[in-house]
Amino acid sequence: MIATARFFLVDAAGRQQRFYSSFAPRLHHDSTGQLHFAEKLTGVAVAAQAKLGRRTFLRRFRRATGFNLKEYLQYLRVDGAREKLEFSSLPINEISCMVGYEDPGAFRKVFQRTMGLSSGEYRRRF
Repeated sequence: MIATARFFLVDAAGRQQRFYSSFAPRLHHDSTGQLHFAEKLTGVAVAAQAKLGRRTFLRRFRRATGFNLKEYLQYLRVDGAREKLEFSSLPINEISCMVGYEDPGAFRKVFQRTMGLSSGEYRRRF
């Protein structure tokens, strides 16, 4: 039922459609960095890896993705957490660590702000 609802983006219960869509940023860049979203990343470290200055990297990153680095990482991490909440029975604190949050409270706030409901409520629904 959930797979069908996601396919059609229909919510019979009248909930918001954002629960059914995955984070899919526009990508005009090499997206291999998405594989490492759970690591502790800083603008300086990522810019150095790209062999660019920090400001140049952040400007180009925003132009390529439409997001600043922090927003982009938060969306990727929440999307990874959503998958784990739906398909595993791992504790939420463990999931928050797996997707890159050292503080489960910070994870809960970001998840709530991004999804519009708590991680526990999301798990119960899906």
